[in-house]
Amino acid sequence: MSRPSSALKLADAAPVFAALGDSTRLLLVTRLCDDGPLSIVRLSEGVPVTRQAITKHLEALADAGLVQHNWRGRERIWELEPRRLEIARRYLDRISDQWDEAIGRLKAFVE
Repeated sequence: MSRPSSALKLADAAPVFAALGDSTRLLLVTRLCDDGPLSIVRLSEGVPVTRQAITKHLEALADAGLVQHNWRGRERIWELEPRRLEIARRYLDRISDQWDEAIGRLKAFVE
């Protein structure tokens, strides 16, 4: 089994997976993917948590490198940072390839 390249180190992907492990944060990422950059007011629409809670979740996502914000007047506009999601996707692809290899070895052994 080959070792992941430096771009695919678990240490790079783990904070992303930890941040996405919360359903509210995952919802926020989904909204930012679907609707583009949004304010906290827009992100909190239809979400059963306070704006303060949304802010804390966005800060956790920012700490993981998944989102960033820019100021537009007095309002922070949050947007997705797709490079961090790409790291996680590549890591999942690597795991998928390893499973495919393992299944192939099992199939060969059984036959």
